[in-house]
Amino acid sequence: MIQALPEAMNLILTLEGLLVLTLGTMLGIILGALPGIGSTVAVAMILPFTLTMPQAPAILLLLAIYAGSVYGGSISAILINTPGTPQSAATCLDGFPMAQRGDAGKALGWSTIASVTGGLTSAVVLIFAAPQLAALALNFGPIETFALILLGLTCIVSVSEGTLVKGLMAGCLGIFLSTVGGDPITGEARFTFGQFQLIAGFNLLAVVIGVFALSEVLTRAAAVRDQSHSLVAFNGIVLPKLHEWKGRIKGLIKSVAIGNGIGVLPGTGAATAAFISYAEARRSSPNRDNFGKGEPDGLIASESANNAVTGGALVPTMALGIPGDAITAVMLATLTLHGVTPGVRLMTENPVLMAAIFSGFFVINIMLLPLGMLVSRMAAPILRIKEAYMLVMICLLCTVGVFFVRGNPFDLLVMALAGIIGFILRRQGYPMAPLVIGMVLGPTLEISLRQGLIITDGSFTAFFIGHPIASTLVIAALAMLLLPAIRAVRQRRSAQRESH
Repeated sequence: MIQALPEAMNLILTLEGLLVLTLGTMLGIILGALPGIGSTVAVAMILPFTLTMPQAPAILLLLAIYAGSVYGGSISAILINTPGTPQSAATCLDGFPMAQRGDAGKALGWSTIASVTGGLTSAVVLIFAAPQLAALALNFGPIETFALILLGLTCIVSVSEGTLVKGLMAGCLGIFLSTVGGDPITGEARFTFGQFQLIAGFNLLAVVIGVFALSEVLTRAAAVRDQSHSLVAFNGIVLPKLHEWKGRIKGLIKSVAIGNGIGVLPGTGAATAAFISYAEARRSSPNRDNFGKGEPDGLIASESANNAVTGGALVPTMALGIPGDAITAVMLATLTLHGVTPGVRLMTENPVLMAAIFSGFFVINIMLLPLGMLVSRMAAPILRIKEAYMLVMICLLCTVGVFFVRGNPFDLLVMALAGIIGFILRRQGYPMAPLVIGMVLGPTLEISLRQGLIITDGSFTAFFIGHPIASTLVIAALAMLLLPAIRAVRQRRSAQRESH
């Protein structure tokens, strides 16, 4: 495939190729920044328009929409505490507090650099190591995936410090909500109470928008506020200076590695990577005490990981015909519609096309920096609107976005109920991030557990006999659970020594 790079670049470095990459990336950022639209909807919206295009431009257009929308979700997450995509839910935890204290431009600066770094790294990995990464993905069966999700669930502890019990309760609620609908093994309806609309379960996007966006609207509407001020002060992206990266490069590298590693595993996705990376950063960062208060390390962890997933998710899609997440499932259909058969022989049978796709993906991530600065700058006038009008606009955008996904009015009811419940829970001090984590990781946890039990004839202990990868991941999960307790004991002993 490397030998085909010169010919592939001739396809990309044309007026048509550059136009497709530029407009696709900009459109992706805009759609990703709109609450409720999301990456999957954005890619699905554009898919019909690619059927009249040649193979390479069509696939590159969808890749640009994909990568741009994942980054674009951070804009609304930081500026209005509303993740434009589920992948950006973790970005709200530190991005919005930073914006509230007047550093919205700096927050988007950290987010942009981390996103570009994560995306570029994943593109380089794809170009030089796609066959090896595809082989690695084959080592992860249901048991290994179950252990990985257990590791991901430990981030509930990290994002619930100070309200651990309430955080665990919210996480359990999220896992429970993920079980509503058809049984993944038998197809039997569960917890639907005779409502056929619940057979497919709760729409994740509707719940995420409800608990984050609508509950935020209700919280602000219930609070005493100064109508003469906008939500946050923002006048454009402010890129962090070089000296501000001191001590943060290690965390950036670790988060990019997590994103690439999780992205290549079929069925995990960017939301999982973002929360796992955030939890690891909160555990290991020297600034861990500032997490949740506007800490750049939290933004770096979330955004570098979820953008690194975009490249990693293409590996099982292209090499194995297995979509890495919901978005690449749409891309899988695109390949088939354009006469390209995904699978183990794709790279050998279509070397020029694959080289064009991977090289174009590299160019797309470079474009995120200037186009991200341009699009986010356009958001400033919107934020000067009075808060009451802004809240109404958020509600309208959320309503249109959620309804557009499936055209199902029931999703609007789910969104409204999620917003009301989220508002009540927030008033009682329950964190919302664990609820979303439970819903994101719950389905994969259940299906991998039950598949593993089928493989081991119902023996849970057999999960870790002869499965070194699973055993290692479970040990890591236990360590992450115990570390906060060990840290608390050490702090208590240190305080006792100082008092004496």
